[in-house]
Amino acid sequence: MKIRTSLKATTAAALLLSGTAAFAANPMAGEVLADDQTFTYQEIDESPSIDPGLVEDVAGGVVVRDLFEGLLNQDENGNLIPGVAESYESSEDKLTWTFHLRDAKWSNGDPVTAGDFVYAWRRAASPELASPYSWYMSLMALVNVDAVLDGSMTSDQLGVEATDDHTLVVHLTQPLPYFAQMVTHGTTFPVPQKVVEEFGAEWTSPEHIVGNGAYVLTEHVPQERMVRERNSMYWDDAHTVINKVVTLIINDDAQALTRWQAGELDRANVPTGQYPTLHEQYPAEALSFPSLCTYYYNFNLREDAPAWEHDVRVRQALSLAVDRDIIVQNVTAGGQIPAYTFTPGATAGFVVPEVAAASMTQDERNAKAQELLAEAGYGPGGEPLSMTILYNTSEGHKNIAIAISQMWKTVLGVDAQIANEEWQTFLEDRNNGNFEISRAGWCGDYNEASTFLDLLTTNSGYNDSKWSNARVDELMAGAKTMDDPQGAYTEVEQIMAEEVPVLPIYHYTSVFMLHSDVKGWPVGNVQQNWSSKQLYKVAE
Repeated sequence: MKIRTSLKATTAAALLLSGTAAFAANPMAGEVLADDQTFTYQEIDESPSIDPGLVEDVAGGVVVRDLFEGLLNQDENGNLIPGVAESYESSEDKLTWTFHLRDAKWSNGDPVTAGDFVYAWRRAASPELASPYSWYMSLMALVNVDAVLDGSMTSDQLGVEATDDHTLVVHLTQPLPYFAQMVTHGTTFPVPQKVVEEFGAEWTSPEHIVGNGAYVLTEHVPQERMVRERNSMYWDDAHTVINKVVTLIINDDAQALTRWQAGELDRANVPTGQYPTLHEQYPAEALSFPSLCTYYYNFNLREDAPAWEHDVRVRQALSLAVDRDIIVQNVTAGGQIPAYTFTPGATAGFVVPEVAAASMTQDERNAKAQELLAEAGYGPGGEPLSMTILYNTSEGHKNIAIAISQMWKTVLGVDAQIANEEWQTFLEDRNNGNFEISRAGWCGDYNEASTFLDLLTTNSGYNDSKWSNARVDELMAGAKTMDDPQGAYTEVEQIMAEEVPVLPIYHYTSVFMLHSDVKGWPVGNVQQNWSSKQLYKVAE
């Protein structure tokens, strides 16, 4: 499936003025709704934050989309549809974007205004908040954003303004053809200023939180459960069917599967490697479909990292020695796609470039890996090489790390230990460079290749390897204003394949168990930016 990376302003305005509620649940003719409209699902880890200005993980993004709503939404196929903004247009030079807001309310009954978006964007870009996603505001090319981020300008100089309560005007330094897609991300959602300022870090607790989404937070037991219930003040509450959403933190996928089979969960992860068996047993309920995400390992290229990490031949050897086919066929076994580039082929408008490793057999890769490692002075006949793979606690991540460590031992004689940490500690250690090799996964914030390739630019907030390549920075800066940036993206991927700052392993599929009475799941949206509002349950 392909989604257009841009909409002409006139077309976009006409689309949004139609006022369709495509984001809402849409029961089919003849379907009978179940009496109990409670949706219960598993997450492996609790998100560090559900504050739109601080959220940084996929699971947290799901909660934020339930509790808050941005300017635009995505329908079941990933197309842009109205959110708080009923329509929008851009200037001829694409440097000014104007969003026209509907009459919407916060869950406490206050009106949602353009000023709420201005406050949220200034807050997300402020050094005081120190958002892990503040770099995303820079990617949006807002006027003065980098000066605001580094503190040399005040946040009120950011290129966003409310000309009245229903009109938000955004000023860019360069035209971004995919800008409208970027405002579907949680970092751009509004937050209620008076609540944030009154309660500070506690403003997202159930007793204080005020949102503008289809649900409100009613219960939160840390590391155990989170409950959201219908928000009667939501502008489109009439098209919401699911009444209650329950997130359960279950680290063990096997345990979650047992609970799914017992009917305690509507959705659960598929334990690593069990998809083929489960799909045979539950053909309509064990799902696998393409997802806009990449699973990879980071090498630590900071100055104080071990010397072997700074030798490109070692990184190349380690990458070549990973048999990605074995990983996706025998370990994950959920239809994942072996990755030799960072950007998935499912990305709209992106053509996967040729890189040398992809056209080799695994025997050829192994032979080249051995040659490179020997040239670097490591392995049999050279200096022994050992390292540690760091991953966040999960049986699936553990199984992948074990498989890769065995491949490195067998092919290269490398001794790779594995170590796990709980999610928050893992994020902190990875961000601070307390690792040699670390597990990572990235899902596109919007459906365009730059959402992946910008990650490896020097100043990216999620460049956890701390790799820096001036040519990559130059190419990615230039690509933002190109009508067709594919040539730039191809060169960036080829540089990354040569330098190996990260080791792509596979491109994800969304693999999970979903009970057949749950309808409306947006399988056609490769970003999987789902919201509970899209779902409904039928009587069985």
